[in-house]
Amino acid sequence: VQLVESGGGLVQPGESLRLSCVASGLTFSRYAMRWYRQAPGKERELVAAISSAGDSTNYADSVKGRFTISRDNAKNTVYLQMNSLKPEDTAVYYCYANWLRVYWGQGTQVTVSS
Repeated sequence: VQLVESGGGLVQPGESLRLSCVASGLTFSRYAMRWYRQAPGKERELVAAISSAGDSTNYADSVKGRFTISRDNAKNTVYLQMNSLKPEDTAVYYCYANWLRVYWGQGTQVTVSS
């Protein structure tokens, strides 16, 4: 099983990024998916979650209205659209899959700085 994140980078405050996580080796449509992030010196925190069918989503209060999680089960991919980025969004972002087992991606760095 592999979860491979991409799309991170360095952006200025107010800009946007879209993260992708491509899953392989599992029946993707059965897995609920999440995005977590971890900033230096801080604990890993849940950012957004989406149900296996994509019909239910949840967000951390800090990203509500700015971030959108979505998935394409035909492409085994989950996305995180991040708009109006702030310096406090700087972190490594991790993809997470949960059904009968839990799997993590390796993470992608997002840096928001002027």
